[in-house]
Amino acid sequence: MGSIIGSRFWKSYVTAVQDDGDDQSAAYRATTPRGEANRKAVVVLVTSALSLTILNFGATSQPSWFVTLISGLGPDGWAEWAREAFETSQYRQRNGLLFWGVGQLVAYTVPPLLAIKLVLKERVRDYGVRIRGIGRHALVYATLLGVSVPFVVAASYTVAFQAKYPFYDLAPGEGLWPEMVLWWAVYALQFAALEFFFRGFMVHGLSGRLGYMAVFVMVVPYNMLHYGKPMAEALAAIVGGAVLGSLSLRSRSIWWGVAVHVAVAGTMDVAALIHQGFIP
Repeated sequence: MGSIIGSRFWKSYVTAVQDDGDDQSAAYRATTPRGEANRKAVVVLVTSALSLTILNFGATSQPSWFVTLISGLGPDGWAEWAREAFETSQYRQRNGLLFWGVGQLVAYTVPPLLAIKLVLKERVRDYGVRIRGIGRHALVYATLLGVSVPFVVAASYTVAFQAKYPFYDLAPGEGLWPEMVLWWAVYALQFAALEFFFRGFMVHGLSGRLGYMAVFVMVVPYNMLHYGKPMAEALAAIVGGAVLGSLSLRSRSIWWGVAVHVAVAGTMDVAALIHQGFIP
């Protein structure tokens, strides 16, 4: 019985995804002028490079550059506010993380949305953000989550893991409310933006021209995004990126992927907090 279920799963979510993706790509290229198909792929790739550049040089950096910019361009009141918020305030850690989170949201969503609507003149919902009909794929995502959690728990015992997570460092005696909870809300929104960028914009934007290979084109920058994290997590990102990309092609939606990503990240933080003694 198990082998039959496994065979059906493999056919539905692996071989069928590859075959359908390549067939749809062949149909797209057969009915779309080569110049137009190439133009769309170039727009998606160049926009992705722009987003990742913004992410690297602005959104993932410390807010010191923002303080310097405000101090140089803005009136004294704004400059003083920026210095206090990010350098001297007792909430500077929270403010810095919120700055990071907003930067992630902007980098992952604004350039792709502008490209879709203004340059490609297409519908955003065709880039993996539809909701209709996704319920039938819930079980496979739940299975993926169930497989992932034990590995996360095992990794949480390592020194590298505990040194990295959670991003918000609780002070001795500090509770989860309100700072950690606020951070988790922003963190979750960031994952929605990340899934839209990688498994939505890149995968669905490139699948017409590249077919199933669009998934693995996406995996390369997604893996590189994890280079500042523990090596095991970076290696896992190769597998996770390919799986979530394939599932996004199959379901035509990113939303279950968002749920899995948020659940895994939440498990990582909770496990780290347990080891650190903040959660009994």
